[in-house]
Amino acid sequence: MTEQRTIEWHNERLGKVTASRIVDVMMKPTTAGYQNYHAQLVCERLTGEPTETFQSAAMLHGTETEPQARAMYELAMGVDVQEVGFIPHPTLSMSGASPDGLVGADALVEIKCPQPATHIKTLSGANIDRKYILQMHWQMICTGRTVCDFVSFSPALPPEMQLFVQAVPLDPELSEQITEAVTQFLAKVDETVVNLNREYKKEAA
Repeated sequence: MTEQRTIEWHNERLGKVTASRIVDVMMKPTTAGYQNYHAQLVCERLTGEPTETFQSAAMLHGTETEPQARAMYELAMGVDVQEVGFIPHPTLSMSGASPDGLVGADALVEIKCPQPATHIKTLSGANIDRKYILQMHWQMICTGRTVCDFVSFSPALPPEMQLFVQAVPLDPELSEQITEAVTQFLAKVDETVVNLNREYKKEAA
């Protein structure tokens, strides 16, 4: 297994659609999110180099806090989490996912370590953000799992309020929509790469 966030892991994901960016893939082609992600994958494929991505203080906090959240989840749920690297989609090349862990035979876990304000909203009944629903669905699609536990963890709160877990079952209709969107998005990336290579090889000749 390639450990997540290593150079090798970044190279495995190079030029590929990944779970955390499904929200951009599902946007209209005229939106900035769609166009920027399209351009990112085109650049990665043309250069063979991973794109440098900004990591905010909040993102760094999440990365550093995730092991503690995973341990608390395992304890609270009585399960063992198997950490994994990048898992390719079984049939769609140039796409895949990196779940936070496999649980049992049929489940996944997706861990978020947000700022206290966001965690408090979750504890108070706020719906799971759509971008996370899409992310978890693509992870389930890539791994063949049927449910994903959404975990929100904040050590800033009292112990009994630090961990929130909600099971998100696979929605077949949403899965079809996501798969179709990824298929179309990859086709556009392929087309752009081919056209750019053709044009600039013609000029070089």
